[in-house]
Order: sequence, then C-alpha cells, then structure tokens
Amino acid sequence: MSVETLTVTIETKEDSDELEIPAGALDLLNEGGEGPSTVLGDLALLGVAQQIHGIIHHSQGDVGSDIEDVEEKTMELFEERFGQSFADMVGHDH
Repeated sequence: MSVETLTVTIETKEDSDELEIPAGALDLLNEGGEGPSTVLGDLALLGVAQQIHGIIHHSQGDVGSDIEDVEEKTMELFEERFGQSFADMVGHDH
C-alpha cells in the first residue's frame, strides 16, 4: 500500500516537533478548501479545547482559578477561530 504523506513541523520559541500525516486524511478533513496548515491548526485548537474541557468539567475536585482562566481564554480563542462556541460545535454544554 502506497499512501502519500505530508511532513509537518510545529514550532514554538522553545522547541519544535515534526510529524508525518497521510495527505488523504487532511483532504478528508478539509471542509472549506483551506490549506493543510489551516486544517491542522483547526485540529490542534479543537484538541486543546477538548482536553481543557475535560480537565475542567470531568475531573474530580477543584481545578483552581488559574486553570479556569486558561479554559476561558481557550474557549474565547476557539470561538474567534470557528465562529461558534465549543459547546455549539460539539453539542456538549455544562
């Protein structure tokens, strides 16, 4: 089986990571004709929002106001990027 892949580099000021993704997967996830970087950016923010949501709303005990502030900012950035709230997009609200 021969499947074309795309190598992606993610960089911050502190470090970088490189991963290989099947190009066809990005094509399947591309709803608006964006480029691969935009599709991966959307997936990254969606994944971060899902993880933060789980930490805040599905963990035992108090998470602290600093983590709640991180969640609030994450959801604000999510809505700016996607034009809808996380709860509306995934159909899950608290």
